[in-house]
Amino acid sequence: MTGGGRLRGLGGAGLLVALVAGGALLAYPMNDDKPAPPGRVGLATAWPDAQRAQFPGNVPDGPIYHPLAFLDAHASVGTAAAPDGAHERLVLRAADGSIRELRRRPLESRPEFGTMAVSGDDLVWTESVQGAPAEVWTAKTSGDGVRRLTRDTGDPVFYGSQWDLVVADGRAWWVAAGEDPQVTQVRSVALTGGPVTVRREHGTWALSAWPWLTDGPGDQTGTTVLRSLTGNREQRIETTGTELPTCGPSWCRVLVLTTGGLARIDAMHPDGTSRRRIAGSTASAAVTDVAILDRFEILSEATPASDLTGTEILLVNDLRADRTVVVSVAAAGAFARHGILWWATGDQDSLVWHTLDLRTV
Repeated sequence: MTGGGRLRGLGGAGLLVALVAGGALLAYPMNDDKPAPPGRVGLATAWPDAQRAQFPGNVPDGPIYHPLAFLDAHASVGTAAAPDGAHERLVLRAADGSIRELRRRPLESRPEFGTMAVSGDDLVWTESVQGAPAEVWTAKTSGDGVRRLTRDTGDPVFYGSQWDLVVADGRAWWVAAGEDPQVTQVRSVALTGGPVTVRREHGTWALSAWPWLTDGPGDQTGTTVLRSLTGNREQRIETTGTELPTCGPSWCRVLVLTTGGLARIDAMHPDGTSRRRIAGSTASAAVTDVAILDRFEILSEATPASDLTGTEILLVNDLRADRTVVVSVAAAGAFARHGILWWATGDQDSLVWHTLDLRTV
């Protein structure tokens, strides 16, 4: 999924397809502050002062809005079709709901705004159309200075992570598949433009929190090593053959498996310390990235009605406080980037986006 997160079987494009097609999602109240089950804490009780927001799932001129990144709990950047039905737009959505268009591409060209990074007042994103290489673009959060940084992106690979596109050291970074399938290209371009630099790393790698790479993205072995791009440093991950770890530089999410499937979900530091159980066999990772802000593990849990409604319980495990917070009892999709968690409730006629700024917890 390209939106940065998921609930099991429903997220990103899948969520929008279900909404547009009138999938069997039910309309739920916009207030998610319902009593938590024993052993869990409700959102309003756990973090009463956290910045939160909710807003309609459509932009003022009508089409469904799909956020790609948030600047805070209220303002965001995302995509929405143009009212004429002939174009896809990338827009800045302000706290008051008004929108400012950054880019538009004809729908007939099958445009895709693949991933978005926010760093200070810089927005950086990738966009592509059918049959053409992906491009890297940038703008200021004011909406000014929209310009293309490069077309020289190689064959970029995105894993649905907030780290698919990283802004660091005045450059935009991404990984691409190389001519040799055993080599990953780490590419970057200055935010002021100019030539693209290419660094080649043997193996299959994905970007993580700067300056780290993580190996094994999307395969059946999980993370086995972390490697720094700025020094001769590596961290090897030690687990058993019945465990599937997904790691960043601070934490790993470990799926503990049995012959019957998932037994539980643990969290630990990459060196194996501070290991603890955070969820049982009915849970799953709701977003791709591990331990948002080095603290919050985003999980989902199916209910008996999930197959019918397409919704699940959305949970946040606070690794610092060692407790689980119920964020929503009926989320239709979950995403997290740059410390802000957002999710959807409702159907195609009553879609609502909800946000929680975990930076303010």
